[in-house]
Amino acid sequence: MAIERIEPRRLTAAVTLALAVFCVAALLAPLAGSATVDWKKAVAGEWPDSEILFGTRVPRVLLALLSGGSLSLAGVLFQALLRDALATPYTMGISSGASLGAVLAICFGIRTLAGLPGLWVAAFAGSLLTLVLVLAIAADGRRMSSFTLLLAGVTMNSISMAFILLLHNTADFGQSFAIVRWLMGSLEPLDYKTLLVLLATVLPVSVWLFVKARQWNLMAVGEEWAAARGVSPARLLLSGSIAGSILTAFVTALTGPIGFVGLIVPHALRLRYGADHRVLMPCAFLWGGTFLLVCDTIARVAMAPAELPVGVITAIIGGPWFIVLLRSRRRSLWV
Repeated sequence: MAIERIEPRRLTAAVTLALAVFCVAALLAPLAGSATVDWKKAVAGEWPDSEILFGTRVPRVLLALLSGGSLSLAGVLFQALLRDALATPYTMGISSGASLGAVLAICFGIRTLAGLPGLWVAAFAGSLLTLVLVLAIAADGRRMSSFTLLLAGVTMNSISMAFILLLHNTADFGQSFAIVRWLMGSLEPLDYKTLLVLLATVLPVSVWLFVKARQWNLMAVGEEWAAARGVSPARLLLSGSIAGSILTAFVTALTGPIGFVGLIVPHALRLRYGADHRVLMPCAFLWGGTFLLVCDTIARVAMAPAELPVGVITAIIGGPWFIVLLRSRRRSLWV
């Protein structure tokens, strides 16, 4: 069955609404926190308002928007490529590979690598190595199927988690605490240079995925359907897997594994707008960023001045919300 395409007017309205909410959340979130900030003093450069707003809160807001958008977009992509309603950005094993790299850096006390934080470099290297292994396992000459890709990802995820448990079991108290904290997923203020690198990575990949939306529609129906319409399923699987994994790898290296965003937001949008990726992908990025930003704001203010890991908030809020969505729908929109 072909995917029902959304009308252009409805597509524009959906994206416009998502963009409006995205911008409003980005403007209001920096004002929330345990300390009150005066906008005029902050803009004038007066301390401590300027440091709190532009040195801490704004970078964290930008990180939340980019991370949430990337994870949600990757979730939409992998659900289309693998045709699995439960696929997430972490199905390919990218998150577990990054987690293993980070745990290794913690256990061996690697603080810096090539002038960068060792945790970030190790996590990113672990995710890339996992991606290479998954693609190598799934490839069969010039052929590649979504089924073998899914099995390879699940297998690498299990292997990586086994090594993580082994390292955690042999770590000392301080290392054990750091491992658990990182595995929960959290957002910390980053310098603007790092955020610029993240933006320069996320933006072109996201735009490329938006442009290919019609082809993701074909892949979501089936590989035979796509091949019959002149599209190479193997090429799309390879390029899509690499694109989604890049988004996931960069975000996970900076934030740790943050669950539910790549599962809940795509499904909620699919229930609302259908399965046309021309609207799903841009809306997933915008609503995913907004969702993670709201969760991070709650994590910052719920027990202020203490902070909760944002991964805990996404699970607490996202889980029940997703159950309500599933029970309230009247017909399946997954194709």
